[in-house]
Amino acid sequence: MKLTVIVAALAIGGSALADTTRPTTRPVEAPNPDMMLRQLLSPARPSAKPLEPVQYPQEDQTSKTAVAPKTETQNLVREGSYVIRRVGRLTRTAEGQFDFTYDADGAALKDPPMIILPNLKLTQMEMAVKTNSRDLKFLISGMVTEYNGRNYILLEEVLVVQDETLPNSKKADERDNPIRP
Repeated sequence: MKLTVIVAALAIGGSALADTTRPTTRPVEAPNPDMMLRQLLSPARPSAKPLEPVQYPQEDQTSKTAVAPKTETQNLVREGSYVIRRVGRLTRTAEGQFDFTYDADGAALKDPPMIILPNLKLTQMEMAVKTNSRDLKFLISGMVTEYNGRNYILLEEVLVVQDETLPNSKKADERDNPIRP
């Protein structure tokens, strides 16, 4: 019985193999190059119109910042780092955001301004600047974040610094006026 099954399987497999390997009776016709060229050059639809140019809206060039060649990139502070007791001033960007611009520290002098994230400490800084008739220096501490190649700072401590105080001296702690709500 097993022998008949094996013979039947070989007979079916051999006939299927013979069907696929048989030569065809008619030769393959080569395409006519002139007819193929006419088909390619003739329009597919006689009523087809050429595409109209697309008008894209103009990009706002004021929000993009250009970088001059061979300029140094801004030093970014790693996200999650803390800025501790740094002196600087409250400034406003062209977009209306508030920056903290560091005073020169005498070392590298390459600290870029950080955008201040809105919170109550920023409100207190704004009120202090509005109520005083002079430019104020602030001593700040806070956590740094990073987004799109810029540093942001979330303020945790803000003090108004008098002109004669230095942030590293013992007297600075006695003379600094904390901003309180």
